[in-house]
Amino acid sequence: MKIAPLFLVLVLTACGGNDKPPVEKPDPNAPKMIGCQVVTEFPHDTSSYTQGLIVYKGGMYEGTGNYNFSKLKKVDIATGKTLQEIKLDNKYFGEGITILQDTIYQLTWKEKKAFAYTLKDFRKVKEFDVDMEGWGLTTDGKNLIASNGGSDLFYYDPANFKLVKTQTVTENGSPAHDINEMEFINGFIYANQYQQAYILKIDPATGIVVAKTDVTNLWNRIKASDPDADVPNGIAYDADTKKTYITGKWWPKLFEVSFGE
Repeated sequence: MKIAPLFLVLVLTACGGNDKPPVEKPDPNAPKMIGCQVVTEFPHDTSSYTQGLIVYKGGMYEGTGNYNFSKLKKVDIATGKTLQEIKLDNKYFGEGITILQDTIYQLTWKEKKAFAYTLKDFRKVKEFDVDMEGWGLTTDGKNLIASNGGSDLFYYDPANFKLVKTQTVTENGSPAHDINEMEFINGFIYANQYQQAYILKIDPATGIVVAKTDVTNLWNRIKASDPDADVPNGIAYDADTKKTYITGKWWPKLFEVSFGE
């Protein structure tokens, strides 16, 4: 049996007299693991393939993806119902969204376009060419910060979508990967890792992942109740109430959560 050699090693190790196993030293570069406590939960529209999520001036806004189904929506947090929406042209796959100075910005995926809308009526006022695939989008209050599913953050001027700088995100001293939806929270960037259960906490000054949280249990709970639910994606922070929300693609629930320090 395959387990016999392992069993023998364990027996020999246990019977090794006063020999002690070596003590592994913690990696000083490893990000701290932080908890994610669910505060409460709300309904979420399972037709929403969530690509971007944000709370701004008390309202929740969501960008959704998939060709023929991409939308920009304002939703009611308590009920999950859509209050306002526009549908993107079928040729666009909607991606991350953010809001800066009452203007909503939305990325597209392979089309390399970004749109700017008025906050009140979702009227498209600008269209930009972007020099990469669009994935996640957030803002530090000055720049638009985008991801493309790799290890870099791209800082853009919101006036013309010209690239200001690129910053590599590192974890344990190596480039991170699969950076997707993002939210700027209290001086840090929180980011979903695509097809992963992790949310990274990134120091924007250095690009270092200083902490991460594992939402595997929450994801498993969602999949158990709705097998059609896809990956975790969507982080929103209400700067006024200090509440944080997370969800996922086609998830039936939106969660208010509290991250550990």
